[in-house]
Amino acid sequence: MNNFTGYVNPHLGEMLENIKLDQKYLRGEGCYLYDEKGNCYLDCIAAYGALPFGHNPGRIWEAINTYRDSVEPNFVQPSALDAAGELARRLVKLTPSGLDYVTFANSGAEAVEAAIKLCRSATGRPGILATENSFHGKPLGALSATGNSGYQEAFYAPAEYFGHIKFGDAGALEAELSASPESYAAFLVEPIQGEGGIVEAPAGYLAAVKEICERHGVLLVLDEIQTGLGRTGSLFAFEEEKIVPDVLVLAKALGGGLMPIGACISSANAYTEEFAMKHSSTFAGNSLACRVGLKVLEVLTEKEGAAIGHVKKVGQILQEGLLGLRNQYPDLVKAVRGRGLMLGLEFNMDREQFPGSLLGVMAEQELLTPAISSYLLNVEKIRVAPTLNGNEVIRIEPPLTITEEQCREALQKLESMLKVLNEGNTARFLAYLVRPEVGNDFPRFEPFPENDVEPTGDPSEGRFAFLIHALALESYHQFDNSLLAFTEQELAELTGRFGDMVGPFVAGKTRIYSQAGRTAYGEFIALPRTTDEFLEMPRKQAMEELKAAVALARDRGARIVGLGAFTAVASMGGLYLKNEGVPITTGNSYTVVAAVDAVNTATERLHMDRSGITAGIVGATGSIGKGISLLLSETVPRLVLIGNPNNTTASERLHLVAAEIYRYQSALLQQGRRLKPGSMGHLLAECEALPSPDAPMEEFEAFAEGEGRRKGLIEFSTDIDTVLSRADVVISATSATGKVIHAGNLKQGAVVCDISRPANVSEEVDEARPDVLVIDGGVIEVPGLPSFGWDFGFEQGLAYACMAETMLLALEQRYKHFSLGSSGVNLETILQTRYWAEEHGFKLANFRSFNRPLSDEKWQKLLEKRQELSLR
Repeated sequence: MNNFTGYVNPHLGEMLENIKLDQKYLRGEGCYLYDEKGNCYLDCIAAYGALPFGHNPGRIWEAINTYRDSVEPNFVQPSALDAAGELARRLVKLTPSGLDYVTFANSGAEAVEAAIKLCRSATGRPGILATENSFHGKPLGALSATGNSGYQEAFYAPAEYFGHIKFGDAGALEAELSASPESYAAFLVEPIQGEGGIVEAPAGYLAAVKEICERHGVLLVLDEIQTGLGRTGSLFAFEEEKIVPDVLVLAKALGGGLMPIGACISSANAYTEEFAMKHSSTFAGNSLACRVGLKVLEVLTEKEGAAIGHVKKVGQILQEGLLGLRNQYPDLVKAVRGRGLMLGLEFNMDREQFPGSLLGVMAEQELLTPAISSYLLNVEKIRVAPTLNGNEVIRIEPPLTITEEQCREALQKLESMLKVLNEGNTARFLAYLVRPEVGNDFPRFEPFPENDVEPTGDPSEGRFAFLIHALALESYHQFDNSLLAFTEQELAELTGRFGDMVGPFVAGKTRIYSQAGRTAYGEFIALPRTTDEFLEMPRKQAMEELKAAVALARDRGARIVGLGAFTAVASMGGLYLKNEGVPITTGNSYTVVAAVDAVNTATERLHMDRSGITAGIVGATGSIGKGISLLLSETVPRLVLIGNPNNTTASERLHLVAAEIYRYQSALLQQGRRLKPGSMGHLLAECEALPSPDAPMEEFEAFAEGEGRRKGLIEFSTDIDTVLSRADVVISATSATGKVIHAGNLKQGAVVCDISRPANVSEEVDEARPDVLVIDGGVIEVPGLPSFGWDFGFEQGLAYACMAETMLLALEQRYKHFSLGSSGVNLETILQTRYWAEEHGFKLANFRSFNRPLSDEKWQKLLEKRQELSLR
């Protein structure tokens, strides 16, 4: 960690580190910066206009050295400040007639504060009117005038008496001043909005607002902190409209790149004794800063303004070159903005520009221009910057001394970046973040085709969303195929850099057509986190991110939201998301159905004698494991319930699950249900000790401990390695992220159904145990085999059962919480989803094993091995 991050601004410092904008510069000369590794960078930011002559300009240093040698005092308030007076006189001479007095400040923001006080004092009115999307600084007054709520809300700004209207719309100014007569002291506006995205006012706008302000007795304040002193190709940007403001605010360039100084220049009518006697600043107007300011004005105006003429010339070269890049890459570059050397390159930030790519997500979330700026810095060695309010624009504001050759250098570097960006290859574009040498050996990739389906607006159509995330680092390619070019270590570094910056996003869209004639439109909302990341982060952070994803789904129109992968576990089975304004489902009820159907289908296909089957349920105390245990007890005689050895209450909870299973069997017997021969219910039919279904739970607990244990129908344990080896069928339904089932703890010829995500079965089983059938549980074939608009490793039209449950609820338009917590998954919800699935045409998919379709060859080898071992 560097000292800036450690002791100045940890949050900004961390962000700069993440996107590699944290270079440590050791030397600056003219338009170039040099870092600690000796890299040379062309600086086209110039401290947002505060470096008019580049870094360490010789003539400004001469002024500083002359001041030092003169031993002129610096801070001598109150007195007749000679340097301040001389600089003020020079500024008044350079501005149009009508601006008479100068109030000095230490920065542009402080000068804006002075202007606000000045105008209120002169008019006796409190109101300050500014424009939307503007930027005037960050002290409270200037911040209140800034037209961006993102900067204001945390600081309870804007303060009272501040208003905002549309920039560039003189009619809006007329309307506001007419609607609130005698309210506003001043109208504060930039000739070109800098932080707002290099937005120029339309021709004639400043002249119009000057006339309107005069009629309403409102003072016009022009903020030329960025545009002033040559930046636009004239000394002041307002000169083109031949007006004189009541107040002019300057800063940045006035310090020559070495001293902080600002100035508020006002007319005599705007200046009052009250302000003059009650406004002051300890450091404002200090002799050193003012001597530097005088030298700046000398350099800008000597030789009949040659320096400003140079700005016009090189500005035109740069602007024409940028327009050429726009014509060369019209899909990427939307517009070239600004004039002189205050230019902006506006990008097309439509997600459709980068289909099937995380670049599109970055564009959608206003992260692409920072990434572009970082790419240019690290790869092309040129400094540009995104504008703070206009996140589609990168600003190009080099020193006023930039040469023609350096302009062409900048254009060549921008063209190289656009060529790479135009490929739409996320891995290629972001490789500099994780590789010391990028190279060009990146494979071409075919982005996963995004669906163009959209909601119909028909109230008869269901609406759902489903939350998803990468189970592990290697799963990120499901959102962007180009990421396959990265190693796991590189992916870890890349996601570590962007994980806290990228929010939830829509990864895919679909429309489900039920065989019952109903439809549902759905969206898949992705969180850029892995399971391990959810486990490692503080619960508060995890919940904030989950709530943000639910809010996105809700705001986009979802009427029911399903929780995929680890999102259900992280939210305590959805219970922590109950109050987010939209119904939630974990999908666990239909997951139970799908798992049991998969096991029954597998045992039938393998001709296994069910009357001899012992089924082990790993994670039996969870909502899914308990539901599976109940449903599976209909078809097999013996169950082994396996709990978490690290949970001190696991044995007690397993005992309760066993009691619930016996109560369920009692209910089946009382209902006269037809029992499968050899099933648990069939074996209990003649057991007189079995309590009636309406008996207290304590009686079933006693039965489980006594007669049930003697019959050996249900065993429970937390020692997975010991008891699992006795199970013919294993279903794993845990929230564990590790591999708890391996080749050494499985019975010969076992059938394993793994519905845990991440999977609980070790990949070694696939090679080491050819006698064992491992199936990925909970995989469903959706009617019509629709595309979901993203690639999560399945063939088209297949979905996890938890996804399918969300779809079923939307088709039924049952917009209530479903399958939440352990109590929300019960026989009623399980059987209900089974019924809905049959009605709408959802069915168990063909078997998959270790995230791949189970091939005929693999099946045949399994049968041969089982025959060799004489397993039936």
